Amino acid sequence: MAASNYSLKVNRQLLDPNFESYRLSLDPIPTYTIELDAAVAEVKLRDSQYTLDHVRAFGMYNYLHGDPWYQDSVYFVDCKGRVLNLTVTLDTALGKPREVFHLPEELGPCENRLCASLSLTSATWAMLSDGIGTLYLLRTGKRGESAFAKWEPLFSRHLRDPFIILHSVSYVTGGTLSVDVLLLRVQPDPTDTKGSGFSVSLEWLTLAGESGKGQERVYEVRRSRMLHGKSVPHYAAVEPRGRGLMLASEKPFRFTHVDGQPLEDPVPEAMEVEEKAGPAYCWYQTPEDITVSIQLPKGTSKEDVLFQISSELLRVGVRDHAPLIDGQLHSLVDPESSTWILKEDASLEVSLQKSSEGTVWPELITGDCRGEQLMSKEQAALLHERLAHLTAEDGNANVEKDKPPCNPQELEDCDIFPEDSSSLTRFDGDSLRPSHVVNLASHQYLFTVDVDAEEMPCLCLRHDVDALLWQPRPEQPDCMWEHIATFNALGYVQASKRDRKFSTCAPDFSYAALSECLRRVFIYRQPSPVDTVLFNRKQGRQVGQVAKQQVASLDCNDTILGFRATSERLFILTSGHLFVLKVNN
Repeated sequence: MAASNYSLKVNRQLLDPNFESYRLSLDPIPTYTIELDAAVAEVKLRDSQYTLDHVRAFGMYNYLHGDPWYQDSVYFVDCKGRVLNLTVTLDTALGKPREVFHLPEELGPCENRLCASLSLTSATWAMLSDGIGTLYLLRTGKRGESAFAKWEPLFSRHLRDPFIILHSVSYVTGGTLSVDVLLLRVQPDPTDTKGSGFSVSLEWLTLAGESGKGQERVYEVRRSRMLHGKSVPHYAAVEPRGRGLMLASEKPFRFTHVDGQPLEDPVPEAMEVEEKAGPAYCWYQTPEDITVSIQLPKGTSKEDVLFQISSELLRVGVRDHAPLIDGQLHSLVDPESSTWILKEDASLEVSLQKSSEGTVWPELITGDCRGEQLMSKEQAALLHERLAHLTAEDGNANVEKDKPPCNPQELEDCDIFPEDSSSLTRFDGDSLRPSHVVNLASHQYLFTVDVDAEEMPCLCLRHDVDALLWQPRPEQPDCMWEHIATFNALGYVQASKRDRKFSTCAPDFSYAALSECLRRVFIYRQPSPVDTVLFNRKQGRQVGQVAKQQVASLDCNDTILGFRATSERLFILTSGHLFVLKVNN
């Protein structure tokens, strides 16, 4: 199946156009500190690991692992090779982290060592890497019922080069237990003479073992699939039951090997479809309506055209092909007055009647950058006249005036979107080809978080100034990514934090949190009702809800190595301490 272009559909009911700002709250945050018996197994970058990919993969690694199945339980690996767990039931009676597994050797200095990584596969299984190339499958038991039971290794194998674990899932099919795990490597690439000299590889392994009664299960690698790309993915996760793979990255990935054998016809890069093709559609507007022109495959008849429209949504396609346009319109239209016609040059012309005349649409489909807007000379002259007061011929315009013109020299770094354009791709597990591709354009990736233990991890993207949380829904091909929560103005706030290292949010969306490299932590709470009567001084209206910002300063000068949030607590890991912040009661 050829790669199709899709767009993210924003749920407008989750947006707050009247959000003003966060109010600084001086309410203290209860903070509890645990001193560790041994330092965290931190691995610092070597001189040979100098690229941005090394920094993203290993330099910014989160050494603290949350348990999606059992909240307020976190894990980390110390320099003695111990996997330690802290489960909080009462904040005022915190004990020492307890050992649940011990690697065969201590994690001392090693030339090729990477970060020891852990992935909690299910409520009873986990995957572990020692950082030097050995992969472990561990049976943990029901961790909530036996939090301090020792984990049992049922599979271990030394693979080739060192790796870190990005994600894993387990499932049972026909009495056979299978585990899919995704491994990341950044390796020297002698063929890359114009770039950094390194390439990024993702290895997708499937482990399986018979689950018959009365005999010990034997686990082995049943399948191996290799992807290669030129940038460390922002987001990478295997779908439940291993039916697909989702990646968000700045550079495209493609499958190159299966079970160690190179593919005779390598699967093409997903982004090549977008880069080589022209605009998917062209459109222009007048104060009253919008006209869209779409080039259809040759030989298309009227009976082959699929056209659906409502006041908010537009879907246009051809039978037996992926939709050409499918998404939420920027503004409302009158569906009864909207028409389409198939022209002789195999192009489809769609006329949309605006519900609000005179409004100017900046885009046709929300979040879809595949279209090209055409503008007549009359429209360009009118637009130039409307915007003339915002520009000045002199770059250093007189700023003493009451209303100085917009000066680009006064823009801050957080006002400028990154030049790189990322894409979100879903690969089919059988064909290994991309089935869904979303051009993220200026929707900057912010962070990944586990909200529901039974679902794939969510990814948070910046939309304008807000941060929108998207839940992958692989079982819904028409709505592959669902907008489930919004953090107002967090996109702008996060971009303004120059020393920011980690970002996350609570699984119940009650707050988002950012950490700097040292000491400081910022908490941004969702708007909540106020007990007293407040009024907006400028607008004179009563304010019913207030969003609060809180700042916590850790009593430690060590670098923050781990950062995880639950609905009640925020866990922060340094080399020698574990901090627990009680955010919600």
